[in-house]
Amino acid sequence: MLWRTKSNHSQAEDLSRTASASNNDPAASATAAAGTAWLAGHLKHLTPEQEEKLVEFKKVCAERGYYTAAAGEKPASHDDATLLRFLRARRFDVEGAWGQFKDTEDWRKENAIESLYENIGVDSYEAARRMYPQWTGRRDRRGIPIYVFEIRHLNSKEMAAYNSTMSSAIPETHKSSSVPARLLNLFALYENLLHFTMPLCSALSRPNPETPIVTSTNIVDVSGVGLKQFWNLKSHMQDASVLATAHYPETLDRIFIVGAPGFFPTVWGWIKRWFDPGTTSKIFILSAAEVQPTLTSFMDPASIPKQYGGELEWQWGDMPNLDEPASELLKGAQVQEGDKKSLLKGPMLFKGDQIEVLGTENGKDRRNTIPVPTAQQKPISEATEIADKPIESASDADSTPVPTENEKVAVNIDQVPAEEAQTTTAAA
Repeated sequence: MLWRTKSNHSQAEDLSRTASASNNDPAASATAAAGTAWLAGHLKHLTPEQEEKLVEFKKVCAERGYYTAAAGEKPASHDDATLLRFLRARRFDVEGAWGQFKDTEDWRKENAIESLYENIGVDSYEAARRMYPQWTGRRDRRGIPIYVFEIRHLNSKEMAAYNSTMSSAIPETHKSSSVPARLLNLFALYENLLHFTMPLCSALSRPNPETPIVTSTNIVDVSGVGLKQFWNLKSHMQDASVLATAHYPETLDRIFIVGAPGFFPTVWGWIKRWFDPGTTSKIFILSAAEVQPTLTSFMDPASIPKQYGGELEWQWGDMPNLDEPASELLKGAQVQEGDKKSLLKGPMLFKGDQIEVLGTENGKDRRNTIPVPTAQQKPISEATEIADKPIESASDADSTPVPTENEKVAVNIDQVPAEEAQTTTAAA
């Protein structure tokens, strides 16, 4: 199907005009070029003022009964990287961060999130995994995990089948929960991001090993999706975006939208209301010609799926295709499938020296602990280099970096003119 505007311009022409309009906006251009300032406000890259705010935040949370400092061999109730996510989400406003942190902790307790993740059935977890962004098993040049979300697979038939099976797949620990099963499963996917994928990526060699990985990069493929399908998926996509904004703040590095039809500005009009301005500034739309050069400026070609101009053998629905370092750390958590090994399905925790296998299979608890080989962190000079320019430290964050040619083609879709949203469809 080929999407065209009422004036019969092609999709490429629409995207070109959108790009021109956005690039003429200094704010949009600065947002697109600021990617390498990502370390500012992160652990080990704080300004003196931010260090003081972190200390103050801990004190506030402790006084109000929501945080316990480390004591002897007992770790703190929350690590600094987690607390900093809430502070960054509120631009280091302590009271603002406290409000969101308290709401999140209350929400986690009310919904027994840890118990949910520990007891969810593997089949239910796998069914949910196929309905939301999936980890490819690879990381970008900074070590951030790369997820892919192909919207076209979520047709009405697939959605109906998923929703009908979820009601009978609720963990025993949550049978009395008033929360819909589809949301419970979504919670579990976010827990996997926080407690398996991110700590695993933090343990692997990368340019800045002093700073934990706390975000993900997403390629969202909207090719072949009609306006009606977008509308039907509205609540499905809204669930994930609202949940992330409310209870998993600052876990998004970027979203690259590829394959966008000419009517996408209409869809963006709905979507942007689900996010705060900080999140919308991280979402970029790429034309077909921009996909490969833009993605390779952030990712090695070996880590980009072939369908997006890279070399990685990975298709929607596949389990993560691990690179050699990740495969080595997870070799005890892989099973042989045909002529290759595959990561175990279902919920797991990565705890540095061990992997905890969680969940139930055929109604039986499958908990198990798998030792992790000792990882040898490579010196920064041996890690994958960042394309085009070095990563900035917090002290560099206030200076505006010069955009590379690849960064210039990324379009901030919050700047799409409203008049370009009027479109019709035509069969190819």
